[in-house]
This record gives sequence, structure tokens and C-alpha cells, in this order.
Amino acid sequence: MEPFSFDKLPEVVRRLFEKVEHIEEMLIELQPKAPQENELLTIQEAAEFLKVTVAALYTKVSRQEIPVSKSGKRLYFNKTDLKKWIIASKRKKIEEIRKDAEERMKILNKHKNFV
Repeated sequence: MEPFSFDKLPEVVRRLFEKVEHIEEMLIELQPKAPQENELLTIQEAAEFLKVTVAALYTKVSRQEIPVSKSGKRLYFNKTDLKKWIIASKRKKIEEIRKDAEERMKILNKHKNFV
């Protein structure tokens, strides 16, 4: 930075202020967005989030397969509930199914021996 005289002080302060503002704006843009866990989605937004058609989503709602809230004629989907629904809908691998079956057989055998 080059030296400046007292009469240029207002201009230097103005430029410094502009640079600080610019840095603040850049820092705000770099901050990660706070996740809105309880964010409500419309049917269109939920369909986009789930990567299904709106018609397919209406079908899941009518079959009561998916968590939904209704206010008047509008449907709302909680993003957190949708994530939990997706995780709960996960299909088990063959190893997981086999392990569950073995554990149930052990319980049944213990119960048979007890009775």
C-alpha cells in the first residue's frame, strides 16, 4: 500500500470500507447453509426431492404409504420425515435376512426347550 496524505484519508477509508464489505459478502457466501430439518415441501418439491412424478406421489399418499400432512386441500411433506421414510424402506441384503432368521430360530429353540 502506498503512503497517503491526510487530505486523501476519506478516500482511503472509503476504499478500505468497500473492501471489508466485499470480504464480509464473500464470507457469508462461503458459510454452509444451515440444514432446515423440519422444512415443509409442497407436492411438487417432494416429488422432485424423491425423484418421482407427482402422480406417483399422489398414489403413495392415497395408499397411505408415505408420511404427509394435509391442510385444507394442500399436502405438505416434512423433509426429515421423508428422509426417515426412505431409510426405513431400505431393503435388507441376503446376509441381513439370513442373520435375522438365525436369531429368530435361536429364540424359537430356546422357547421350545423352556416349554
